[in-house]
Amino acid sequence: MPINYKLAEDVKPQFKLLIAATVMSIALWAIAWYFPIFGYIAYPLQLFATFIHESSHALAALITGNAVTSLTVSPDTSVAVWSSGSGLSGLFISSAGYLVATAFGTALLAWIRFGKSPRAALYFSGGLVGAMTIVFGLILPFWTFFSTATVVGVAFTVLSGVVLSGGLFAIARYAPIRWAHFALAVLSVQCLLNAFFSLKDLFVVTASSDQHTDAANMAAATGIPGIVWVLVWFVISVVMISLGLRLYAVGGKNAVSDSVFED
Repeated sequence: MPINYKLAEDVKPQFKLLIAATVMSIALWAIAWYFPIFGYIAYPLQLFATFIHESSHALAALITGNAVTSLTVSPDTSVAVWSSGSGLSGLFISSAGYLVATAFGTALLAWIRFGKSPRAALYFSGGLVGAMTIVFGLILPFWTFFSTATVVGVAFTVLSGVVLSGGLFAIARYAPIRWAHFALAVLSVQCLLNAFFSLKDLFVVTASSDQHTDAANMAAATGIPGIVWVLVWFVISVVMISLGLRLYAVGGKNAVSDSVFED
């Protein structure tokens, strides 16, 4: 029985919103590849996606009863999360970053699609970044006497986290509702694109080196090659994104009516 993929009429303005956010995100990435100075425009978005990714590792460690000693962000958007964890909990912690980042972006898609307040989602996102910054980026490094973090690393982590959190709060509070919708769509797309490109980079690194990565952690814990875990994460991420887009395309009672593309 064929599946109907026809776009619902009531979702067309929101679909245009999603397309615009996607085109803008990809265009910024492509332009920055040839003109690095433009990378500063997308830099806050990359930092946001990085915070979501690494916060997922930290929260997964806590959920499985393990300790987290620090979360530090570097200017190149790389992040280190120091935590304990082995066996099944270690597998859960290593997998959380890529999969939860994808799930977060997909959840934002659903939030937009069903007409929920973009301001609430922006406040939540800003609060999440702020909480992760304060707890894992500031308090825990001091609590553990900087055993796994440096003063410079903590300073940049706190600065970037505060700026991101404050920026999201400001957009939620002061931006016109239509632009709040657009900002939320950009965050959603950025999380999904970041997860995709991060997995692509992880595939290359895992296939060509023995560098310490989440996939290497999985390989060490299970004996299954890291490249297999990268492919597993990629397939799961694609399934989540596909389901999210399918959900986004179907009709619904509570579609958003304040898209920047609808008069």
